[in-house]
Amino acid sequence: MMATLWAILASTIRLAVPYTLAGLGGTYSERAGVVNIGLEGQMLSGAFAAVAVTNILGSAWLGLLAAIGVGMLLGLIHGVVCISCKADQIVSGLAIIIFSAGITVFCSWLLFDKTQIKAIATLKVPLLHEMDFFKAFFSQIPPLVFVTVLIVLVSHVLLFKTVIGLRLRAVGEYPKAADTLGVNVYRMRYLAVVISGGLAGMGGAYLSLEHAHYFVKGISAGRGFIGLAAMIFGKWTPLGTAGAGLLFGFGEAVKPYLPKVVPSQFIDMVPYLLTIFVLASAIGRATPPASVGIPYSKE
Repeated sequence: MMATLWAILASTIRLAVPYTLAGLGGTYSERAGVVNIGLEGQMLSGAFAAVAVTNILGSAWLGLLAAIGVGMLLGLIHGVVCISCKADQIVSGLAIIIFSAGITVFCSWLLFDKTQIKAIATLKVPLLHEMDFFKAFFSQIPPLVFVTVLIVLVSHVLLFKTVIGLRLRAVGEYPKAADTLGVNVYRMRYLAVVISGGLAGMGGAYLSLEHAHYFVKGISAGRGFIGLAAMIFGKWTPLGTAGAGLLFGFGEAVKPYLPKVVPSQFIDMVPYLLTIFVLASAIGRATPPASVGIPYSKE
């Protein structure tokens, strides 16, 4: 019994990471007033970049950095389209998703002649992974889990305890007032969407390097959208988003333990049904930033 509970707990923590990172990305972006539904595409591109660079250069850490860089680049593109060109933010996000779905398959065929690429390495901490205890521990809880916990805590402090966090939230609530006080609205929004893309790319790297250990077409499987649900349920706060990520991770972790008489198709629906339930319960209770989705024009 205890072994089963530990297995579920460990799985919950592991599976919560991509939801939490995607939700944090959405939190940064929407706190600054920019909707980023392109998180799904940024995760997918990050997942491919992580495995591709890992297999080419032989280092999973370089693969992780590549995934973050690709996510940040897509975030920057989203920022140019939405912040500078003032295009529709939903359309831009959808374009990133469609582009990522196509470019990852194309590059996969171009570089490896197949769409399922096995990662030749995983993330290992120097020295610690050479010790038997830590090697066994990290096999249950990957190192990137602890990085995610650190990011959540730092994000909470950054957004709610620092001047830069106050400015970032201000441009998402009352950009005109922030501009009047000397805050560069465009710069803060660009910073937020680039951070958002980087976090989503990291979530994608976790999926391909630590969770599945390979890249395959559509590996993100809607986790970017579920991350947005975690953001809403967490009321646009890092700690709340992380808690919602754990909830979604639990919903995925218990799937193997559901009665075998339940058809597998219904079992696979559990995380998505949980998402619908969470969003329905959050209606009327979660208030987004006042200026989210509204382009800002300096007068």
